[in-house]
Amino acid sequence: MDQLGAYIGSMAEMHDATEEYLETILEIEEEGVVPIRARLVERLGLSAATVSEQVNRLISQGYADLLDDRSLRLTDSGRAIATSIVRRHRLAERLLTDIIGLEWEKVHREADRWEHAISAEVEEKLVILLGDPATCPHGNPIPGSHHHADTTGAVALAAAAPGQIRIIRVSEKIELDDAAMHILSEARLIPGHESAVLRTDKNGVVVLNDDREHLVPLAVAQLTFVAPV
Repeated sequence: MDQLGAYIGSMAEMHDATEEYLETILEIEEEGVVPIRARLVERLGLSAATVSEQVNRLISQGYADLLDDRSLRLTDSGRAIATSIVRRHRLAERLLTDIIGLEWEKVHREADRWEHAISAEVEEKLVILLGDPATCPHGNPIPGSHHHADTTGAVALAAAAPGQIRIIRVSEKIELDDAAMHILSEARLIPGHESAVLRTDKNGVVVLNDDREHLVPLAVAQLTFVAPV
């Protein structure tokens, strides 16, 4: 029985790893970046050897293709799995913020634990409960939603002109950085909220919220997207 339990656990772990890699490739594509192994190493925080082994497994399973320029392209079956996982992850984030009340900056890591366990039936119930939201709490679109995410005029905060702005979304890459998420939370740079850009210099972007100035480092501002009000 112990051996059976260990086997099931190892299979579940392998399944989750496959889903995590497919999900990450899709998220990298969303950012307009070509998915290559080095980007996966950077995003997942794993060794190049570990990533190469898992990528080779994805290719052998028919979930991804390796192109001539060494970039990765999801196959139809790989994209279907990736889209499903991203959808469930972002619905889980909505549930955690909108219903459970978990802090905005914490929901990404928590949703990572939930996404693999949400069944199709639970997913349907979540859509009804949440009102079929267009985006996750970080402003990224939820695949399959019947509502449109308005990103009209969105630019990186680092490139925004001084004046009033509305926060549109933050990159999935930022969501993995606890320090960056804390900076955005403290400055109230949360999708749907408004702020004001005062100035931009070599140290970052200075924004004004609640009569307080906040400095957002350029590395964070480049991955935070806003639109003029």
